[in-house]
Amino acid sequence: MKPSRLRSRWPLLGDGASLRSRLLLGILLPVIVLVALNTVSLYREALESADTAYDRTLLASAKSIGELLEVTGSGEQAAVKATVLYSALEAFEADNRSRLYYRVTGFQGEPVSGFQDLPRWRGRLSGRTVYAALVDFYDDVYRGQPVRMAVLLQPVASATGQGMATIQVAETLELRHTLARQILLETLWHQIVLVLVIAAVVVWVVQRATRPVLRLSRQIEQRPEGDLTPLQAAGTPAELLPLVDATNEMMARLAQLLEHQKRFVRDASHQLRTPMAVLKTQVQSARRGDVEPAQALREIEHTVDRATDLANQMLALAKVEQLRHQGNEPRLDWAGVTREIALDLSALIAGRELEFLIETVEAPVRAHEWALRELVRNLLHNAIKCSPAGSALAVRLVHDGRHAALTIADGGPGIADALRDNLFRPFATGGPHGDLRSGSGLGLAICREIVHNLGGELTLDNRIEHSRITGLDATVRLPLASGAAP
Repeated sequence: MKPSRLRSRWPLLGDGASLRSRLLLGILLPVIVLVALNTVSLYREALESADTAYDRTLLASAKSIGELLEVTGSGEQAAVKATVLYSALEAFEADNRSRLYYRVTGFQGEPVSGFQDLPRWRGRLSGRTVYAALVDFYDDVYRGQPVRMAVLLQPVASATGQGMATIQVAETLELRHTLARQILLETLWHQIVLVLVIAAVVVWVVQRATRPVLRLSRQIEQRPEGDLTPLQAAGTPAELLPLVDATNEMMARLAQLLEHQKRFVRDASHQLRTPMAVLKTQVQSARRGDVEPAQALREIEHTVDRATDLANQMLALAKVEQLRHQGNEPRLDWAGVTREIALDLSALIAGRELEFLIETVEAPVRAHEWALRELVRNLLHNAIKCSPAGSALAVRLVHDGRHAALTIADGGPGIADALRDNLFRPFATGGPHGDLRSGSGLGLAICREIVHNLGGELTLDNRIEHSRITGLDATVRLPLASGAAP
């Protein structure tokens, strides 16, 4: 039978079965099987005991017949004579439900007395017997009924002759079957009572064992919507503590994700409202003819570009949060990614006529390619924007065997100490020494989130020579992937 069909017929075996049902089934099923096997074993032992008891009666019947045998004649003419009356066997019949049959065979196998159609004994004596007599017991059929047969080899002697007579006594099995049924019913009754007692104890124990699970389920069900506070672990069994800890950890991550989503929606609605309002004003001004069409188109294009950059960076910030929960970062060569980004931005570097220098060594790190490219792109793009035309811009990537460090050194005016921490906040903008600049204020926030997710560190340090700021060094340190050469 297929497992799916078996589960449909037996719901307790399905994957959706309750813990209580599984416990009851897992405990009671082996107990029932064990009790059934024990019942069969006890029944067989009882039958063997009954056979032993009734076989003694058959042996006593055969011995009683043997005591009535005598020898007639002498020498080779000696023969067995039996004066056995069937009424003599009535004392050995337990009741009228069973019948006894006998047969006596002489020294030469000749019939002497009894039921001559009784099947002849063709067996042999066993070397192992509990009786102090030459006796053999076996099952046979007589007149279409099963019988239990006892064969006794009885020595008969007199002053004129001696020999070995064979006495067969057969008994029908009605009484034995009745006793077997009685033993079976008594055994089953006691085993059923035992199973019921065990089942009651198991149900009680399972009820108490699963009570903490039900209490924990009610605690979760009765929570108001949006409540992601940790579950209370007081009084929880040790087996459930890993589940409670995992649930609390999951709810903490979910709360953080929801908070990030709320902040993203709030910031998006606030930040996009301004360029949309400006764009609407510019369109209305162009329709009224307040400005020249070419100038109006340039202003609209500039506003659209800023709104597009803002939307792209907001989506990038959301993607950084998404990648943080994915994990399983692949192994990438940071040097190759850095050179590719520098090549992509080469037009901007050439447009500002910067003296560009790039020096890298192989530095394998664990990171998603998009995140690593976004990190290098934002830092290098900011450095290009802040560098005066014709100044120097250097990109260096080194490592010490444990960490890799990427430094982007521009020739700009640097940053004021009061703005250093504020620049890493979303939508915070600040130019040199606090002057406001154009931009969405998300670039450095994206970089900080990426570096934090990769287990690294991002610093912004003014480069000072002869007591004056000659530029800004943006340095990112990330742990090398395992197996990197020093």
